[in-house]
Amino acid sequence: MDPIEELLTRRVEKILPTKEELKEVLNSGKKIRLYQGFDPSSPNLHIGHLVGLLQLKAFQDLGHEVIFLIGDFTGMIGDPTDKSATRPKLTREQVLENAKTYQEQAGRILRFDGENPVQLKFNSQWSDSMTFKDLIELASNVTVQQMIERDMFQDRISQNKPIFLHEFLYPLAQGYDSVIMDVDLEVGGNDQMFNMMVGRQLMKSLKNKEKSVLTTKLLTDAEGRKIGKTTGNAINLFGDPKDLFGAIMSQPDSILDQGFELATTLPLKEIEILKQQRQTQPMEIKKRLAFEVVKLCQGETTAISAQTHFLTTFQTKSFANLPEFHLDLTEISVLDLLSKLGAGESNADKKRLIRDGAIALNNRKITD
Repeated sequence: MDPIEELLTRRVEKILPTKEELKEVLNSGKKIRLYQGFDPSSPNLHIGHLVGLLQLKAFQDLGHEVIFLIGDFTGMIGDPTDKSATRPKLTREQVLENAKTYQEQAGRILRFDGENPVQLKFNSQWSDSMTFKDLIELASNVTVQQMIERDMFQDRISQNKPIFLHEFLYPLAQGYDSVIMDVDLEVGGNDQMFNMMVGRQLMKSLKNKEKSVLTTKLLTDAEGRKIGKTTGNAINLFGDPKDLFGAIMSQPDSILDQGFELATTLPLKEIEILKQQRQTQPMEIKKRLAFEVVKLCQGETTAISAQTHFLTTFQTKSFANLPEFHLDLTEISVLDLLSKLGAGESNADKKRLIRDGAIALNNRKITD
């Protein structure tokens, strides 16, 4: 496939105003400025972030100016996208602590030095200095009717749940990033469409410029829920590689097709062959997906080691080298036990492990 055609097709859900218009610009040889924002609500980049990182890498490889934006200002507000209740606000200290690892992690995929390096920016550089007058002037470009149209706000209204004003301001703060950086394109997950469209409107109103929007597809689980922090089923990319390999292996077979397309750099022709093979060899194809993701994020040697650990520990049921825990207890809840064993970062993670059949006691799976 032509590199530009693949860039605008693979991992892509939607392009505004149109794919054809953006393709014409790219085919003209013009180098565009684009960005994706990452709010540091946790110190770990997860597999959902990998989709965007690979999309940015594809633009970087074609010579375009890429900005990796850390939303240390917007992260304190909290993105209300898909939230049925108000998201807890983070302190500046929490956000900056989380952000410390982002460049190092993203640097496994993107190039922050050498030829055509990705630029690293923090949106507090401009948002911290906004005055109340600046905010009012910025807000005059968006109507309450536009904000209230969001499905999640409509859901909250119908359930008599509160909507706080700062949640209205989040899309404004994100949209302001586009204006300040004067970008030609914003990249983001498909669930970010509303926020990105506010930025597109602000660009038109304040700079009389058409900003393109490219949304990427979302990795989803068997129930169609986004795999990420919001739903409590995030798969962290840069922690223990054995955990990363095992987490992918614990996913349902339905993740395979989208996983290869969205979270690897394998050629599309090879992915088509793997899709056909998964009908008869789902376990082997899932191991290939886990291997490719670990290899991409942490290197081939590490991927081989993680795969070997999985084969010897889980597939062949060899438990000789696992750690032992001695608990002086007669009764304990499943969640408390998993906490003591260090399994799962949150209760949502632990519940996912239980739901996915990953927890067993004396060879009996715990499902409740």
